[in-house]
Amino acid sequence: MPKNLILFLSIAVVFLGCNGEEISDSRAQRNIIQQFIQEAKRNEIDIGLRMQLIDSAYKLANRLPVDTNTLSVIYTKSNLHYELKQKDSSYFYDGKLLRESEKFQNNYYIGKASQALAYHFKTKNIYDSAFYYYNISKNAFQKLNDSAQVGRRLMAMGQIQQNQNDFVGSKETLTEALKYLDINRNSKYVASCYSSLATNHRKLLNFQDAEKYYYKAIETTASNKDKLTYKNNLAASYIDEKKYNEAISILTELSQDLLAFNNKEYPRVLDNLAYTNWLSGKKANEYAFLRPLQIRKENKDKRGKIASYTHLGEFYTKSAPVKAKQYFDTVIYLSQILKIPRAEKDALRFLMNIELKNIDLRNRYVFLQDSLYAQELKVKTQFAKYKYDDKLKQESILRLEKEYAEKELEASQQRNQKLIFSTIGGLLVVVLCFSSYYYVQRTKRLKKEKETAALQAVHDTEAELSRRLHDDFGGKLNRTMVMLQNNTEQGMILDVVEGLYNQSRDFSREINTVDIGPNFKNEFVEMLRFRTPTSSKLLLTGLNEVDWKSISPINKTTLYKVLQELMINMAKHSNATLVSIEFIGLGKGLKVKYADDGVGASQKELESKNGLLNTEKRIQAISGSITFDTEKTKGFRAEIKVPE
Repeated sequence: MPKNLILFLSIAVVFLGCNGEEISDSRAQRNIIQQFIQEAKRNEIDIGLRMQLIDSAYKLANRLPVDTNTLSVIYTKSNLHYELKQKDSSYFYDGKLLRESEKFQNNYYIGKASQALAYHFKTKNIYDSAFYYYNISKNAFQKLNDSAQVGRRLMAMGQIQQNQNDFVGSKETLTEALKYLDINRNSKYVASCYSSLATNHRKLLNFQDAEKYYYKAIETTASNKDKLTYKNNLAASYIDEKKYNEAISILTELSQDLLAFNNKEYPRVLDNLAYTNWLSGKKANEYAFLRPLQIRKENKDKRGKIASYTHLGEFYTKSAPVKAKQYFDTVIYLSQILKIPRAEKDALRFLMNIELKNIDLRNRYVFLQDSLYAQELKVKTQFAKYKYDDKLKQESILRLEKEYAEKELEASQQRNQKLIFSTIGGLLVVVLCFSSYYYVQRTKRLKKEKETAALQAVHDTEAELSRRLHDDFGGKLNRTMVMLQNNTEQGMILDVVEGLYNQSRDFSREINTVDIGPNFKNEFVEMLRFRTPTSSKLLLTGLNEVDWKSISPINKTTLYKVLQELMINMAKHSNATLVSIEFIGLGKGLKVKYADDGVGASQKELESKNGLLNTEKRIQAISGSITFDTEKTKGFRAEIKVPE
């Protein structure tokens, strides 16, 4: 299992093991969900692991209010179920996705969910429901101005109409689809529309237009596989028109094409070629029909077998009626299994010519013919009603939008009039308020400048004391060194003097003037490193991302002194092994997060540390803030905010 996937699954376990109170940052949860979705979409990962990831994301998303993240999780989960051939689960989540998307009027996921539902019903031959959901998908993508998706939905709707023998309605829908499809970017779908239009014309016996559109499909498609299908369809149109030579020419060429040999169209090519040769009066034998039948059996192509058995039945109708009847009986059996009543009707038509006195065959034929006619009429009416209702709905929406826009314009005009009258009266109030505001702000500014000046004076005093103390300590140190030259116990005195010198140097560093110029950052870092004991490790982050030029001199000095005091406190009391200081720029301000893994302090101990209390006074003097977070044995943390 990839390391990054193990990490994601680990995070999922941690997050999903927590209750709602423990996971307080919803933004962090949504980030985790997005990461799970991205990983679940990676095809190179095992499908089972991808499903675990999306299940984790789904559980986490259910704890949050529904948003686009939730919709993305449901959409991905549905796709993975479909990939695992768990079609019932995929259907369930497609339905849920549509319901949730409609609540938020998220047209993208409305379009995707209804498209998936349409495909589900289409595979189950429930064509009215498939048509209904394709129409919803089309309308959703129309609102998103996604013309390619609109064209593809219309194409699917037109092909359903064609499948249900609504050839005129299909022509109208497919013609509309072509208005939305760009021939350069959507050549595959444009070619498919042309082919479907050709088939409609062929079924309506308009062979000239049928052949024209088949040629357009062949010229448009970039797929050699689709080109074979369209050529085969063109040959079938020539057969219907009894142009056998043209059909034989195309089918012979296709039968010798190596690409066709490896294509599922190959047995159809062979079967059509044998059938056309026989119809044209050329010598034909049973093997020519049996070979494509055998391939279709090997491919488990039940629909293809119906065509083969039908052609074999026709072939033997006169020469071997008994054999022909067996083939037609097989056609009836398969058509009833596959629920293709039109194929059964065609077989009955041939059987009636073989068994002229069989009344049952005639009755069954009449029953199927009436049923098919009634079904086709119902389907045509239903599809027409769907389109008509949709048209009325779209017109109603446009009318309501127009009325709303007119009312909004009228309300806007009224608001503008009121605004003009109120503005004149308000100008006087604004002038008075501005004058008052200016006076108050001027008073605040003068007060702050006074406080800043006082604080600066404190820093100047500290610097002066530092220089004096250093000189005093230095003078004493020099005099002591002279005395040492004549002292017999030099080692002891040298140790004392060295400690005194180190003390003076440290104290000087503590209260000396801070270089607030271009070298501030380097001196700042040097101070922090100097104050870090050799037994501790210092980790600094974010220093280079801060615009130190935008920080005022007084704020730089204050920050320097405050962090110096924290480092001194750490070195004296904490026994920390790791100190972390993070700098975060806030526009022209700054946030600093300090943390160490030392012994920490109780609240009582915290209040007794004069140095830490002094840091609060320093930071408050520049209108900043500092907060401490510490417990005994649990480390020490502080957060400092320096204003603009």
